[in-house]
Amino acid sequence: MEAFLISTGVVALGEMGDKTQLLAIVLATMFRKPLPIVAGILVATLLNHAGAGLLGGWVAQALGPDVLRWIVGGSFVAMAVWMLVPDQLDDAAAGGRQRFGAFGTTVVAFFLAEMGDKTQIATVALAARYADTFAVVMGTTLGMLLANVPAVFLGEKIAQKVSMRVVHGIAALIFAVLGVLTLLNVGQLF
Repeated sequence: MEAFLISTGVVALGEMGDKTQLLAIVLATMFRKPLPIVAGILVATLLNHAGAGLLGGWVAQALGPDVLRWIVGGSFVAMAVWMLVPDQLDDAAAGGRQRFGAFGTTVVAFFLAEMGDKTQIATVALAARYADTFAVVMGTTLGMLLANVPAVFLGEKIAQKVSMRVVHGIAALIFAVLGVLTLLNVGQLF
């Protein structure tokens, strides 16, 4: 349960103001069909994060616990720093929007936008950190939905009301704490 809850919280916070959240707003204003867009976000995230989770699980088994602890702990600290860098929507991620309709465009655009994104890297690190890859993938997917579904339905109104700087600061703090606790091997995590 811990893997699921931590994964959900970290990704939900990390996704605030992220390029995929901006992409959700763009798609919502362009297509004005929220349900196919939400379904596309779900499918793209499940595919992307399942791959990232499997990679993280493989890394955990391939490396010894001491090496893994340093890599994962360092990754969490690096993610904390990365969270403080604001994201912008890549023009390439929004490309081809008219060709596949709302659902298809969302699946393709979100899958591509997540490649190498903070939340994908976080999913790899969380899956390497926790033995329950399924719980991590379900948690990171729920975190993506918690951040992006309101963006689809409320769009730019959210961006005007919520300070992304504060949200990113909180997410950075969470990643930093996870990194330090992992590096210090607190609670015999590995």
